Amino acid sequence: MKRSHHKQFKEQINGKGMPVFLAKVTMMGSFRSRAENVKLQSLLTALVTCLQKFNVPVDALASAEYPGKVVVLVPTCNAGALWAEFLAALLAQRPAPHACVVIDSESSDGCDRAAQAAGLTVVRVERSSFNHGKTRQWAIDRFACDAQFVIFLTQDAILAEPQSLYQLLRSFDDPAVAAAYGRQLPHSDATALAAHARLFNYPDESHTSRLSDVPVRGIKTCFLSNSFAAYRVSALKEVGGFASDLILGEDTQIAARLIQAGHAIRYHADALVYHSHNYSFAAEFRRYFDTGVFHAQQIDLLSGFGEAGREGFRFVWSEVKYLSKHAPLLLPQALTRTFIKFLAYRLGRKQAWLPVSICRQMSMTRGYWA
Repeated sequence: MKRSHHKQFKEQINGKGMPVFLAKVTMMGSFRSRAENVKLQSLLTALVTCLQKFNVPVDALASAEYPGKVVVLVPTCNAGALWAEFLAALLAQRPAPHACVVIDSESSDGCDRAAQAAGLTVVRVERSSFNHGKTRQWAIDRFACDAQFVIFLTQDAILAEPQSLYQLLRSFDDPAVAAAYGRQLPHSDATALAAHARLFNYPDESHTSRLSDVPVRGIKTCFLSNSFAAYRVSALKEVGGFASDLILGEDTQIAARLIQAGHAIRYHADALVYHSHNYSFAAEFRRYFDTGVFHAQQIDLLSGFGEAGREGFRFVWSEVKYLSKHAPLLLPQALTRTFIKFLAYRLGRKQAWLPVSICRQMSMTRGYWA
């Protein structure tokens, strides 16, 4: 995405240009069903509305530059209602990244075509072949092999301000930093439970984690979230890139390997994104089952960072205090969820003893068990 593209896109959608723009995009994908074209038009109309709200001056941060070539990679699969806002926030970034690539897994809601219309590069992969680590590494090798930095965003992580990417990349002013992640703020519809999870994991103070921090920070030392994370490409190459056989947790796994190789991980609280989930009980169970599977499979790597249980107790105690103050009626639900998480996590840790068919039913990543 060239730096001038945002201005060109806004000119296209102003006034009488907007219907022309929508018609052009609809024709681009006219081989799809009428229903899908209606979805696409609705999505693009929402994108126009969101983009106009930003109203970023053309000369915003005109003198600012990234410390090297920056490529943004975004895996998608039916991105949903937040996609228009996501695209608008990405197009509003100043300075603009050198390239933005969407890796789409057979979406049917028009999000892939909307991204293409907005000027992003779109590459499509089979949904059954998607893997959190393998697919990301493939995207790096294909689109960011000559870049100095690669940024990952998930489809529901909305950049909070036009300088979010620039702020995150400032983490690499320290040459020891190999990866960085930003602060995740709860969406406006977040429940008190979801809001607390963001506040607990993403505080308002920045910090840098190194191997020497393990005795104090424990497993939090290798905490990292690919919902909004940046990597020094040379450091990724040094440790062999993302693993290809993970159910999830590719960000934690690569962070642990980078730290063990002598690099640092930076949490930059001034780089802001909106990202949270209001999980159902079933979704909570499946997520923690998969986390248990990941920890069991990576026990040799993660054991050097301490047990996850200690951090789990800290979270529960923090949650009780937060809800007691802000939403005491949710305390029974929180305790129920804690039991569900614990049970699912323990089952995940024992997945080697369970039939594959049972694991598939309990997992949120069912394609992994195929």
